[in-house]
Amino acid sequence: MQPTSRISTNWKEPQAVAPYKTGVSLHSHTSISEESLQFIHVLGLALPGVKALTEHYETRCRERHGIKLDFLRANWRPPLQPKMAYDVEAEQIQKLGLYPLVSITDHDTMEAALLLRTVPSSRHIPMSVEWSAPYGGTVFHLGIHNLPSADGIAWMHRFEAYTAAPDDAQLLVMLRELHEQRQVLIVLNHPLWDLHTVGPIHLTDLRRFIRETGKSIHALELNGLRHAKENRETARLARETGHLLISGGDRHGLEPNANLNLTSAKNFTEFVEEIRMERCSHVHFMDQYQERWEQRILSSTLNAITDFPQFTPGWQRWDERVFHPDAHGMMRPLSELWPDGKPPAALMTAIRIVRLGRNRGFSAPLSWAFPGVNNLKPDLEWV
Repeated sequence: MQPTSRISTNWKEPQAVAPYKTGVSLHSHTSISEESLQFIHVLGLALPGVKALTEHYETRCRERHGIKLDFLRANWRPPLQPKMAYDVEAEQIQKLGLYPLVSITDHDTMEAALLLRTVPSSRHIPMSVEWSAPYGGTVFHLGIHNLPSADGIAWMHRFEAYTAAPDDAQLLVMLRELHEQRQVLIVLNHPLWDLHTVGPIHLTDLRRFIRETGKSIHALELNGLRHAKENRETARLARETGHLLISGGDRHGLEPNANLNLTSAKNFTEFVEEIRMERCSHVHFMDQYQERWEQRILSSTLNAITDFPQFTPGWQRWDERVFHPDAHGMMRPLSELWPDGKPPAALMTAIRIVRLGRNRGFSAPLSWAFPGVNNLKPDLEWV
């Protein structure tokens, strides 16, 4: 059966939701998800004066405290705790007059889904994860949705074991095994994003991966946090390979997912059957996707250095949600690493400058750092 992928936008076709009963939010993250600081580091270096300040603190931390600034091991956690993240996604769908199905996919953990299953309003949430799976010379992010409840933890242990000792052939075996479970949905998230900056190797290994996995990959993701140019290239790739396209908002901050799937499925298992067996998918982009990509990605990233006094104590300050190795290599929140218990004044001044990035004009340097990503308007022809 040939795949049928339809793409609509809320700003051009708000009536596209009318024939459907359900909205599906795929690929979003909670406070449990560990996010690398490397991307924030790259963004920061694109802003005036930040590079010199970073180099100053690298030297100071090494000489005074014996700590080497490590942007690879350091991580930040998204601000929304699991129930808050679920509610943000569900409320956006409900405003469209649709029943919400939400699949939370934190990086390499299903803890959020386990917690949400103890809450009546989210008890039906699927066991899902975004698995960072090494393959060849790159790493692919796989959205594994709706694992059987009885086997979810065992699968998570297998994912962890594979990531620690990867083997291409074993990955293919695992994906075929997952494919044999008809309720499971396997999505290749943001397939063209060279997240680990391996260059041409990523595209070469991507094509080999798609060829060797065959039917085990059920859909390629149009990512709500990636720019329109990349999503168009993903749509072309899906045409070439015969794959279905599917939504994936990739929300990390306060903004709900920028795209959804429209369906009339009554539950997540029915939705999976629609994708896998009927091979039809309707991706609907929300209004926020019209905003400039540079501004949206900066706004999302700024959550890493924003205080939220309305949140649970211990999770309100930005430095309580950012983690870095101490002098002994142990991961600790920054709030425990400051010599006097609070961030240095010069660092806070720099952070206030970076926070100005919420101003549209101030985000202009990001256009220089990421040229060409907004050359095409997001409402041009997709497929």
